[in-house]
Amino acid sequence: MSVVSPELLRQLDLSGPRYTSYPTADRFVEAFSAADYEQALELRRVGAAHISPLSLYIHIPFCESLCYYCACNKIITKHHERAASYLRYLDRELALHTARLGLGQTLSQLHLGGGSPTFLSDDELRTLMSMVRRYFKLAAGGEYSIEVDPRTVNAQRLAVLGELGFNRLSFGVQDFDPAVQKAVHRIQPAEQVFELVAAARQQSFESVNVDLIYGLPQQTPESFDRTLAQMAQLRPDRIALYAYAHLPERFKPQRRIVSAELPSAAAKLAMLSRSLEAFERAGYVYVGMDHFALPNDALAVARRQGRLHRNFQGYSTQPDCDLIALGVSAIGRVGVTYSQNAKTLEDYYDHLDQGRLPIVRGLALSRDDLLRRSVIMAIMCQGELQFEAIELAFLIDFRSYFAAELEALQTQVDQGLVQVSDSALEVTAKGWFFVRAVAMVFDRYLQADRNRSRFSKII
Repeated sequence: MSVVSPELLRQLDLSGPRYTSYPTADRFVEAFSAADYEQALELRRVGAAHISPLSLYIHIPFCESLCYYCACNKIITKHHERAASYLRYLDRELALHTARLGLGQTLSQLHLGGGSPTFLSDDELRTLMSMVRRYFKLAAGGEYSIEVDPRTVNAQRLAVLGELGFNRLSFGVQDFDPAVQKAVHRIQPAEQVFELVAAARQQSFESVNVDLIYGLPQQTPESFDRTLAQMAQLRPDRIALYAYAHLPERFKPQRRIVSAELPSAAAKLAMLSRSLEAFERAGYVYVGMDHFALPNDALAVARRQGRLHRNFQGYSTQPDCDLIALGVSAIGRVGVTYSQNAKTLEDYYDHLDQGRLPIVRGLALSRDDLLRRSVIMAIMCQGELQFEAIELAFLIDFRSYFAAELEALQTQVDQGLVQVSDSALEVTAKGWFFVRAVAMVFDRYLQADRNRSRFSKII
Protein backbone atom coordinates (compact mmCIF):
# COMPACT_ATOMS: atom_id res chain seq x y z
CA MET A 1 0.00 0.00 0.00
CA SER A 2 3.02 2.30 0.37
CA VAL A 3 3.11 2.71 -3.44
CA VAL A 4 0.08 5.04 -3.20
CA SER A 5 1.34 8.58 -2.65
CA PRO A 6 -0.78 11.51 -1.39
CA GLU A 7 -0.09 13.24 -4.72
CA LEU A 8 -1.55 10.34 -6.69
CA LEU A 9 -4.56 10.30 -4.39
CA ARG A 10 -5.13 13.96 -5.19
CA GLN A 11 -4.79 13.38 -8.93
CA LEU A 12 -7.33 10.56 -8.84
CA ASP A 13 -9.82 12.16 -6.44
CA LEU A 14 -12.57 11.33 -8.95
CA SER A 15 -16.17 10.17 -8.90
CA GLY A 16 -17.28 7.09 -10.80
CA PRO A 17 -19.46 3.96 -10.80
CA ARG A 18 -18.80 1.04 -8.48
CA TYR A 19 -19.54 -1.36 -11.37
CA THR A 20 -21.67 -3.84 -9.50
CA SER A 21 -23.20 -3.97 -12.98
CA TYR A 22 -22.51 -2.69 -16.46
CA PRO A 23 -24.33 -0.76 -17.72
CA THR A 24 -24.93 0.92 -14.36
CA ALA A 25 -28.40 1.27 -12.85
CA ASP A 26 -28.73 4.93 -13.85
CA ARG A 27 -29.03 3.64 -17.44
CA PHE A 28 -32.16 1.57 -16.74
CA VAL A 29 -35.30 2.60 -18.65
CA GLU A 30 -39.02 2.41 -17.87
CA ALA A 31 -39.64 0.92 -21.32
CA PHE A 32 -38.31 -2.35 -19.84
CA SER A 33 -41.41 -3.93 -18.30
CA ALA A 34 -42.50 -6.87 -16.17
CA ALA A 35 -43.32 -8.70 -19.42
CA ASP A 36 -39.70 -8.35 -20.54
CA TYR A 37 -38.52 -9.72 -17.21
CA GLU A 38 -40.95 -12.63 -17.38
CA GLN A 39 -39.58 -13.49 -20.80
CA ALA A 40 -36.05 -13.57 -19.33
CA LEU A 41 -37.25 -15.92 -16.57
CA GLU A 42 -38.88 -18.18 -19.16
CA LEU A 43 -35.71 -18.29 -21.24
CA ARG A 44 -33.78 -19.36 -18.18
CA ARG A 45 -36.32 -22.08 -17.36
CA VAL A 46 -36.20 -23.66 -20.80
CA GLY A 47 -32.51 -23.11 -21.50
CA ALA A 48 -29.32 -24.62 -20.13
CA ALA A 49 -29.01 -21.73 -17.64
CA HIS A 50 -31.52 -23.39 -15.31
CA ILE A 51 -28.83 -25.93 -14.39
CA SER A 52 -26.56 -23.26 -12.87
CA PRO A 53 -27.19 -22.01 -9.31
CA LEU A 54 -28.96 -18.76 -8.57
CA SER A 55 -28.15 -15.84 -6.32
CA LEU A 56 -30.97 -14.32 -4.26
CA TYR A 57 -31.13 -10.82 -2.79
CA ILE A 58 -33.93 -9.75 -0.44
CA HIS A 59 -34.33 -6.09 0.49
CA ILE A 60 -35.73 -5.34 3.95
CA PRO A 61 -36.37 -1.57 3.91
CA PHE A 62 -37.25 -0.90 7.54
CA CYS A 63 -35.10 0.90 10.14
CA GLU A 64 -36.07 2.09 13.60
CA SER A 65 -33.79 5.12 13.49
CA LEU A 66 -32.57 7.49 10.76
CA CYS A 67 -28.81 7.66 10.09
CA TYR A 68 -28.16 11.08 8.60
CA TYR A 69 -25.48 9.91 6.14
CA CYS A 70 -27.65 7.15 4.65
CA ALA A 71 -28.39 7.06 0.92
CA CYS A 72 -30.16 3.66 0.93
CA ASN A 73 -33.81 3.04 0.13
CA LYS A 74 -35.31 2.72 3.62
CA ILE A 75 -38.45 3.30 5.64
CA ILE A 76 -38.01 4.73 9.15
CA THR A 77 -40.59 3.32 11.55
CA LYS A 78 -40.96 1.92 15.03
CA HIS A 79 -44.11 0.04 14.00
CA HIS A 80 -42.74 -3.50 13.74
CA GLU A 81 -46.13 -4.83 12.71
CA ARG A 82 -45.40 -3.42 9.23
CA ALA A 83 -42.88 -6.22 8.75
CA ALA A 84 -45.58 -8.90 8.85
CA SER A 85 -47.39 -7.37 5.85
CA TYR A 86 -44.11 -7.00 3.99
CA LEU A 87 -43.30 -10.68 4.48
CA ARG A 88 -46.67 -11.66 3.04
CA TYR A 89 -45.92 -9.67 -0.10
CA LEU A 90 -42.44 -11.18 -0.35
CA ASP A 91 -44.13 -14.58 -0.31
CA ARG A 92 -46.32 -13.51 -3.23
CA GLU A 93 -43.27 -12.30 -5.14
CA LEU A 94 -41.47 -15.58 -4.50
CA ALA A 95 -44.49 -17.53 -5.72
CA LEU A 96 -44.67 -15.47 -8.94
CA HIS A 97 -41.00 -16.16 -9.61
CA THR A 98 -41.12 -19.88 -9.04
CA ALA A 99 -44.30 -20.16 -11.13
CA ARG A 100 -42.04 -19.20 -14.03
CA LEU A 101 -38.76 -20.74 -12.91
CA GLY A 102 -40.00 -23.92 -11.27
CA LEU A 103 -39.70 -24.99 -7.64
CA GLY A 104 -36.48 -26.15 -6.02
CA GLN A 105 -33.84 -24.33 -8.03
CA THR A 106 -30.50 -24.18 -6.24
CA LEU A 107 -29.22 -21.05 -4.50
CA SER A 108 -25.47 -20.66 -4.03
CA GLN A 109 -25.73 -17.16 -2.62
CA LEU A 110 -28.26 -15.37 -0.44
CA HIS A 111 -28.00 -11.82 0.88
CA LEU A 112 -30.38 -9.88 3.11
CA GLY A 113 -29.84 -6.13 2.86
CA GLY A 114 -31.64 -2.97 3.69
CA GLY A 115 -32.57 -0.95 5.55
CA SER A 116 -31.92 -3.14 8.52
CA PRO A 117 -32.77 -6.83 8.02
CA THR A 118 -32.43 -7.30 11.78
CA PHE A 119 -35.45 -5.00 12.13
CA LEU A 120 -37.29 -8.31 11.71
CA SER A 121 -37.90 -10.32 14.88
CA ASP A 122 -36.42 -13.78 15.31
CA ASP A 123 -39.76 -15.35 14.43
CA GLU A 124 -40.08 -13.16 11.34
CA LEU A 125 -36.59 -14.14 10.22
CA ARG A 126 -37.57 -17.79 10.73
CA THR A 127 -40.67 -17.20 8.60
CA LEU A 128 -38.62 -15.56 5.87
CA MET A 129 -36.02 -18.33 5.73
CA SER A 130 -38.77 -20.94 5.77
CA MET A 131 -40.28 -19.21 2.73
CA VAL A 132 -36.94 -19.21 0.93
CA ARG A 133 -36.44 -22.91 1.61
CA ARG A 134 -39.96 -23.67 0.46
CA TYR A 135 -39.21 -22.23 -2.97
CA PHE A 136 -35.47 -22.84 -3.34
CA LYS A 137 -32.76 -25.31 -2.34
CA LEU A 138 -29.74 -23.87 -0.51
CA ALA A 139 -26.49 -25.37 -1.81
CA ALA A 140 -23.92 -26.75 0.62
CA GLY A 141 -20.95 -24.41 0.86
CA GLY A 142 -22.91 -21.39 -0.37
CA GLU A 143 -22.55 -17.80 0.85
CA TYR A 144 -25.49 -16.81 3.04
CA SER A 145 -25.07 -13.32 4.45
CA ILE A 146 -27.05 -10.70 6.33
CA GLU A 147 -26.45 -7.04 7.12
CA VAL A 148 -26.64 -6.44 10.86
CA ASP A 149 -27.33 -3.22 12.77
CA PRO A 150 -25.35 -3.79 16.00
CA ARG A 151 -28.00 -1.88 17.95
CA THR A 152 -30.64 -4.49 17.12
CA VAL A 153 -28.91 -7.74 18.09
CA ASN A 154 -27.18 -9.55 20.94
CA ALA A 155 -25.32 -12.86 21.18
CA GLN A 156 -28.61 -14.77 21.39
CA ARG A 157 -29.90 -13.19 18.19
CA LEU A 158 -26.66 -14.01 16.41
CA ALA A 159 -27.12 -17.63 17.46
CA VAL A 160 -30.56 -17.58 15.82
CA LEU A 161 -29.02 -16.26 12.60
CA GLY A 162 -26.55 -19.13 12.63
CA GLU A 163 -29.34 -21.64 13.21
CA LEU A 164 -31.22 -20.19 10.22
CA GLY A 165 -28.26 -20.91 7.95
CA PHE A 166 -26.48 -17.56 7.71
CA ASN A 167 -22.71 -18.01 7.64
CA ARG A 168 -21.60 -14.42 6.99
CA LEU A 169 -22.36 -11.24 8.92
CA SER A 170 -21.78 -7.60 8.04
CA PHE A 171 -21.88 -5.06 10.88
CA GLY A 172 -22.47 -1.39 10.12
CA VAL A 173 -20.08 0.54 12.39
CA GLN A 174 -18.97 3.62 10.34
CA ASP A 175 -16.92 5.16 13.22
CA PHE A 176 -16.28 4.39 16.87
CA ASP A 177 -15.90 8.06 17.88
CA PRO A 178 -18.85 9.22 20.09
CA ALA A 179 -18.85 12.77 18.64
CA VAL A 180 -19.08 11.42 15.08
CA GLN A 181 -21.80 8.96 16.06
CA LYS A 182 -23.83 11.79 17.60
CA ALA A 183 -23.36 13.97 14.52
CA VAL A 184 -24.76 11.24 12.22
CA HIS A 185 -27.44 10.05 14.68
CA ARG A 186 -26.09 6.54 15.17
CA ILE A 187 -24.98 5.88 18.73
CA GLN A 188 -23.45 2.44 19.31
CA PRO A 189 -20.67 1.97 21.87
CA ALA A 190 -17.51 0.25 20.68
CA GLU A 191 -17.83 -2.28 23.51
CA GLN A 192 -21.13 -3.48 22.01
CA VAL A 193 -19.51 -4.17 18.62
CA PHE A 194 -16.53 -5.94 20.22
CA GLU A 195 -18.89 -8.21 22.17
CA LEU A 196 -20.90 -9.06 19.04
CA VAL A 197 -17.83 -9.88 16.94
CA ALA A 198 -16.52 -12.08 19.76
CA ALA A 199 -19.88 -13.86 19.91
CA ALA A 200 -19.87 -14.35 16.13
CA ARG A 201 -16.45 -16.00 16.37
CA GLN A 202 -17.60 -18.30 19.15
CA GLN A 203 -20.57 -19.30 17.02
CA SER A 204 -18.28 -20.12 14.05
CA PHE A 205 -19.57 -17.71 11.43
CA GLU A 206 -17.29 -18.12 8.42
CA SER A 207 -16.71 -14.40 7.87
CA VAL A 208 -17.45 -11.15 9.71
CA ASN A 209 -17.32 -7.84 7.85
CA VAL A 210 -17.30 -4.36 9.38
CA ASP A 211 -18.22 -1.23 7.42
CA LEU A 212 -16.41 2.06 8.02
CA ILE A 213 -17.00 5.50 6.47
CA TYR A 214 -14.50 8.35 6.29
CA GLY A 215 -15.49 11.96 5.58
CA LEU A 216 -18.31 12.13 8.14
CA PRO A 217 -19.03 15.26 10.24
CA GLN A 218 -16.77 15.79 13.27
CA GLN A 219 -14.17 13.38 11.88
CA THR A 220 -10.51 14.36 11.84
CA PRO A 221 -7.49 12.33 10.76
CA GLU A 222 -6.55 12.03 14.45
CA SER A 223 -10.00 10.88 15.56
CA PHE A 224 -10.15 8.37 12.72
CA ASP A 225 -6.72 7.07 13.74
CA ARG A 226 -8.32 6.00 17.03
CA THR A 227 -11.08 4.13 15.16
CA LEU A 228 -8.43 2.44 12.99
CA ALA A 229 -6.53 1.36 16.11
CA GLN A 230 -9.73 -0.14 17.50
CA MET A 231 -10.33 -1.94 14.21
CA ALA A 232 -6.87 -3.50 14.46
CA GLN A 233 -7.88 -4.81 17.89
CA LEU A 234 -11.30 -5.97 16.68
CA ARG A 235 -9.72 -7.71 13.68
CA PRO A 236 -12.80 -8.63 11.62
CA ASP A 237 -12.26 -10.95 8.67
CA ARG A 238 -13.18 -8.21 6.23
CA ILE A 239 -13.33 -4.41 6.26
CA ALA A 240 -15.25 -2.21 3.86
CA LEU A 241 -14.00 1.40 3.84
CA TYR A 242 -16.31 3.87 2.09
CA ALA A 243 -15.92 7.56 1.35
CA TYR A 244 -18.90 9.65 2.45
CA ALA A 245 -20.48 11.56 -0.46
CA HIS A 246 -22.41 14.58 0.80
CA LEU A 247 -25.31 15.02 -1.64
CA PRO A 248 -28.10 16.65 0.39
CA GLU A 249 -29.92 17.74 -2.77
CA ARG A 250 -30.43 14.05 -3.61
CA PHE A 251 -30.72 12.44 -0.18
CA LYS A 252 -32.98 14.20 2.32
CA PRO A 253 -31.48 12.64 5.48
CA GLN A 254 -28.15 14.30 4.66
CA ARG A 255 -29.76 17.73 5.03
CA ARG A 256 -29.56 17.20 8.80
CA ILE A 257 -25.78 17.10 8.61
CA VAL A 258 -24.06 20.42 9.36
CA SER A 259 -21.88 21.07 6.32
CA ALA A 260 -19.43 23.14 8.37
CA GLU A 261 -18.68 20.03 10.47
CA LEU A 262 -17.53 17.99 7.45
CA PRO A 263 -13.77 17.42 7.09
CA SER A 264 -11.90 19.19 4.31
CA ALA A 265 -10.82 17.41 1.14
CA ALA A 266 -7.26 17.36 2.46
CA ALA A 267 -8.40 15.80 5.74
CA LYS A 268 -10.35 13.12 3.85
CA LEU A 269 -7.29 12.23 1.79
CA ALA A 270 -5.23 12.04 4.97
CA MET A 271 -7.80 9.67 6.52
CA LEU A 272 -7.71 7.46 3.44
CA SER A 273 -3.92 7.38 3.26
CA ARG A 274 -3.60 6.60 6.98
CA SER A 275 -6.30 3.92 6.68
CA LEU A 276 -4.34 2.14 3.94
CA GLU A 277 -1.22 2.21 6.11
CA ALA A 278 -3.11 1.02 9.21
CA PHE A 279 -4.73 -1.92 7.42
CA GLU A 280 -1.39 -2.94 5.93
CA ARG A 281 0.24 -2.89 9.38
CA ALA A 282 -2.65 -4.97 10.71
CA GLY A 283 -2.03 -7.65 8.06
CA TYR A 284 -4.98 -7.02 5.73
CA VAL A 285 -4.90 -7.75 2.00
CA TYR A 286 -6.33 -5.12 -0.32
CA VAL A 287 -8.98 -7.07 -2.24
CA GLY A 288 -10.13 -4.19 -4.42
CA MET A 289 -11.97 -0.88 -4.38
CA ASP A 290 -13.15 -0.37 -0.79
CA HIS A 291 -12.51 -3.91 0.45
CA PHE A 292 -9.82 -5.42 2.67
CA ALA A 293 -9.59 -8.95 4.06
CA LEU A 294 -7.34 -11.06 6.23
CA PRO A 295 -5.08 -13.32 4.11
CA ASN A 296 -6.98 -16.52 4.99
CA ASP A 297 -10.44 -15.07 4.33
CA ALA A 298 -12.20 -16.60 1.32
CA LEU A 299 -12.32 -13.23 -0.43
CA ALA A 300 -8.55 -12.73 -0.18
CA VAL A 301 -7.96 -16.32 -1.30
CA ALA A 302 -10.24 -15.83 -4.32
CA ARG A 303 -8.37 -12.64 -5.19
CA ARG A 304 -5.02 -14.47 -5.12
CA GLN A 305 -6.34 -17.38 -7.17
CA GLY A 306 -8.09 -15.25 -9.79
CA ARG A 307 -11.56 -16.48 -8.78
CA LEU A 308 -13.01 -13.14 -7.74
CA HIS A 309 -16.44 -12.23 -9.10
CA ARG A 310 -18.66 -9.19 -8.82
CA ASN A 311 -22.42 -8.68 -8.56
CA PHE A 312 -24.88 -6.16 -7.13
CA GLN A 313 -23.70 -6.98 -3.59
CA GLY A 314 -20.04 -6.34 -4.49
CA TYR A 315 -17.13 -8.78 -4.64
CA SER A 316 -17.96 -12.46 -4.24
CA THR A 317 -16.22 -15.82 -4.32
CA GLN A 318 -19.25 -17.41 -5.98
CA PRO A 319 -19.30 -17.85 -9.77
CA ASP A 320 -21.15 -15.22 -11.75
CA CYS A 321 -24.81 -16.25 -11.95
CA ASP A 322 -28.33 -14.96 -12.40
CA LEU A 323 -29.58 -12.86 -9.48
CA ILE A 324 -33.20 -12.87 -8.37
CA ALA A 325 -33.96 -9.70 -6.40
CA LEU A 326 -36.98 -9.43 -4.11
CA GLY A 327 -38.51 -6.53 -2.22
CA VAL A 328 -39.01 -2.83 -2.74
CA SER A 329 -36.38 -1.19 -5.04
CA ALA A 330 -34.36 -4.43 -5.37
CA ILE A 331 -32.22 -4.83 -8.51
CA GLY A 332 -31.69 -8.19 -10.21
CA ARG A 333 -30.11 -9.73 -13.27
CA VAL A 334 -31.44 -12.62 -15.36
CA GLY A 335 -29.81 -13.61 -18.63
CA VAL A 336 -28.99 -10.49 -20.63
CA THR A 337 -31.37 -8.27 -18.65
CA TYR A 338 -31.28 -6.10 -15.55
CA SER A 339 -34.46 -5.15 -13.70
CA GLN A 340 -35.54 -3.09 -10.71
CA ASN A 341 -38.62 -3.31 -8.51
CA ALA A 342 -40.91 -0.44 -7.57
CA LYS A 343 -39.19 2.03 -5.25
CA THR A 344 -42.11 2.82 -2.94
CA LEU A 345 -43.91 0.38 -0.69
CA GLU A 346 -47.31 1.45 -2.02
CA ASP A 347 -46.32 0.85 -5.64
CA TYR A 348 -44.62 -2.44 -4.77
CA TYR A 349 -47.75 -3.70 -2.95
CA ASP A 350 -50.05 -2.48 -5.74
CA HIS A 351 -48.26 -4.52 -8.41
CA LEU A 352 -48.41 -7.68 -6.30
CA ASP A 353 -52.06 -7.10 -5.38
CA GLN A 354 -52.76 -7.24 -9.10
CA GLY A 355 -50.80 -10.47 -9.47
CA ARG A 356 -47.93 -8.79 -11.33
CA LEU A 357 -44.20 -8.85 -10.68
CA PRO A 358 -43.31 -5.38 -9.36
CA ILE A 359 -40.80 -4.52 -12.13
CA VAL A 360 -40.84 -0.82 -13.05
CA ARG A 361 -37.65 -0.40 -15.08
CA GLY A 362 -34.66 -2.27 -16.39
CA LEU A 363 -32.51 -2.89 -19.43
CA ALA A 364 -31.99 -5.50 -22.14
CA LEU A 365 -28.26 -5.49 -22.86
CA SER A 366 -26.98 -4.90 -26.39
CA ARG A 367 -24.04 -6.76 -27.89
CA ASP A 368 -21.81 -3.77 -27.14
CA ASP A 369 -23.07 -3.75 -23.52
CA LEU A 370 -22.20 -7.43 -23.13
CA LEU A 371 -18.77 -6.91 -24.68
CA ARG A 372 -17.94 -3.96 -22.44
CA ARG A 373 -19.34 -5.75 -19.40
CA SER A 374 -16.92 -8.61 -20.02
CA VAL A 375 -14.02 -6.17 -20.33
CA ILE A 376 -14.97 -4.14 -17.24
CA MET A 377 -15.60 -7.18 -15.04
CA ALA A 378 -12.27 -8.75 -16.07
CA ILE A 379 -10.54 -5.52 -15.05
CA MET A 380 -12.52 -5.16 -11.80
CA CYS A 381 -12.14 -8.79 -10.69
CA GLN A 382 -8.91 -10.12 -12.21
CA GLY A 383 -6.95 -6.94 -12.81
CA GLU A 384 -5.98 -8.12 -16.26
CA LEU A 385 -7.46 -8.56 -19.69
CA GLN A 386 -6.26 -10.92 -22.42
CA PHE A 387 -7.33 -9.39 -25.73
CA GLU A 388 -7.55 -12.75 -27.51
CA ALA A 389 -10.15 -14.07 -25.05
CA ILE A 390 -12.41 -11.12 -25.82
CA GLU A 391 -11.74 -11.39 -29.55
CA LEU A 392 -12.74 -15.06 -29.64
CA ALA A 393 -15.84 -14.52 -27.50
CA PHE A 394 -17.17 -11.52 -29.46
CA LEU A 395 -15.50 -11.91 -32.88
CA ILE A 396 -13.82 -8.51 -32.88
CA ASP A 397 -10.33 -7.11 -33.29
CA PHE A 398 -9.72 -5.69 -29.82
CA ARG A 399 -7.23 -2.98 -30.76
CA SER A 400 -9.49 -1.70 -33.55
CA TYR A 401 -12.72 -1.84 -31.55
CA PHE A 402 -11.20 -0.12 -28.52
CA ALA A 403 -8.72 2.15 -30.29
CA ALA A 404 -10.02 5.30 -28.55
CA GLU A 405 -10.01 3.60 -25.14
CA LEU A 406 -6.46 2.32 -25.53
CA GLU A 407 -5.36 5.83 -26.46
CA ALA A 408 -7.14 7.26 -23.40
CA LEU A 409 -5.37 4.69 -21.20
CA GLN A 410 -2.00 6.27 -21.98
CA THR A 411 -2.47 8.73 -19.12
CA GLN A 412 -2.88 5.84 -16.70
CA VAL A 413 0.10 4.08 -18.24
CA ASP A 414 2.15 7.22 -17.54
CA GLN A 415 0.84 7.24 -13.94
CA GLY A 416 1.96 3.64 -13.48
CA LEU A 417 -1.58 2.31 -13.06
CA VAL A 418 -1.68 -0.05 -16.04
CA GLN A 419 0.64 -1.81 -18.44
CA VAL A 420 -0.51 -2.40 -22.02
CA SER A 421 1.17 -4.81 -24.43
CA ASP A 422 0.17 -6.03 -27.87
CA SER A 423 -1.88 -8.84 -26.34
CA ALA A 424 -3.03 -7.76 -22.89
CA LEU A 425 -3.83 -5.07 -20.36
CA GLU A 426 -2.66 -5.53 -16.78
CA VAL A 427 -3.48 -3.39 -13.76
CA THR A 428 -0.36 -2.76 -11.66
CA ALA A 429 -0.13 -3.11 -7.87
CA LYS A 430 -0.48 0.66 -7.66
CA GLY A 431 -3.32 0.69 -10.19
CA TRP A 432 -5.36 -1.85 -8.24
CA PHE A 433 -6.18 0.93 -5.74
CA PHE A 434 -7.75 2.87 -8.62
CA VAL A 435 -9.23 -0.03 -10.57
CA ARG A 436 -12.52 1.83 -11.02
CA ALA A 437 -10.68 4.58 -12.90
CA VAL A 438 -9.23 1.97 -15.26
CA ALA A 439 -12.64 0.39 -15.83
CA MET A 440 -14.24 3.79 -16.44
CA VAL A 441 -12.21 4.20 -19.64
CA PHE A 442 -14.25 1.37 -21.23
CA ASP A 443 -17.66 2.71 -20.08
CA ARG A 444 -19.26 4.03 -23.27
CA TYR A 445 -22.12 5.71 -21.42
CA LEU A 446 -19.84 7.45 -18.96
CA GLN A 447 -17.53 8.80 -21.65
CA ALA A 448 -20.55 10.42 -23.31
CA ASP A 449 -21.82 11.86 -20.00
CA ARG A 450 -19.42 14.04 -18.06
CA ASN A 451 -21.84 14.60 -15.16
CA ARG A 452 -20.30 12.16 -12.69
CA SER A 453 -21.27 13.93 -9.45
CA ARG A 454 -24.03 11.35 -8.87
CA PHE A 455 -21.38 8.68 -8.28
CA SER A 456 -19.21 8.04 -5.22
CA LYS A 457 -15.46 8.73 -5.08
CA ILE A 458 -13.44 5.95 -6.70
CA ILE A 459 -11.38 5.42 -3.53
